[in-house]
Formats: sequence, C-alpha cells, structure tokens
Amino acid sequence: MTIFMKVCFLIRCNYQAKRYNIKGKQYLSTNEKYYLADPGLRYYLLGEKGVDQGHILENVVYLELLRRGYQVYVGTIPNGEVDFVAMNQGEIEYYQVSATVMDSVTLERELAPFQKIRDQYPKYLLTFDILGAGTSHDGIRQLNVLEWLLE
Repeated sequence: MTIFMKVCFLIRCNYQAKRYNIKGKQYLSTNEKYYLADPGLRYYLLGEKGVDQGHILENVVYLELLRRGYQVYVGTIPNGEVDFVAMNQGEIEYYQVSATVMDSVTLERELAPFQKIRDQYPKYLLTFDILGAGTSHDGIRQLNVLEWLLE
C-alpha cells in the first residue's frame, strides 16, 4: 500500500475530536485530534513500531464514549490537556486515560490537569490497573478501564 493510499484510507476511517477550552467554556477550531474507527488499523499501517498501549487504549475509550452517546472533545487548560471532555444532555464528565499509573510520577502527571479544573463535574482516571481501582484522589475517581467498558 502506497503512502498516498494509506493517507486516503486514514482520512475515511477516523473520527475528529475538536478541542474545548475548559476554563473559557468554548470550542476551539484548531489542533484537533483524530481517532481511528478500528484501533487495529494503527498496527496495520505502522507495524510493530507503532504499537503503543496508551494510544490504543485512549482510542478505545474515545470510541466507547461516542457509543454511549456523548459528544467528545479534547479538553484544553493552561499548560495542559484533559484527554476527553464528554458532554451529554448538559452534563459534563472529564476523562484521563493511561495504561498504568503505578509509578507515582505517572499518577501525578495524569491527575495534574484535573486539579486545575475548579468545577464540580465528575472526573475519571481510567487505567488497566486493578490495584487502586475504585479509589478517589481528592474527588477524582480511578477506575479499571476494563470494568468501565463492561458497564
């Protein structure tokens, strides 16, 4: 498959997640992120060098939020980003996705964007980790992503 064919294929098989300024409560028209309709396509196009559990997991969570009926955006905050701002019928939920947060540095990095958000909407940290699942970090619920997907 030529590079041109791969690019055309990707354009037809992806979803665009626009950015949402959390502080200003406004939609932004630049720097969108794209998620593939089938995460297996990433492996097909990039080969083994493109395998990254974190990106694949983020893609799966994005698709699941869409399936659950949410409008999904990438949240922007000063000096940071929230993986997903999910909106449905006036309700907002925030999501961070990480393969694991067993390392304290990774946990702090994933929680930091949430700590800058001062509203009271639910905030979720989704990981593969079983240890720590169901706990709360100052109101931020850490959940096992597999259990969340099966809800």
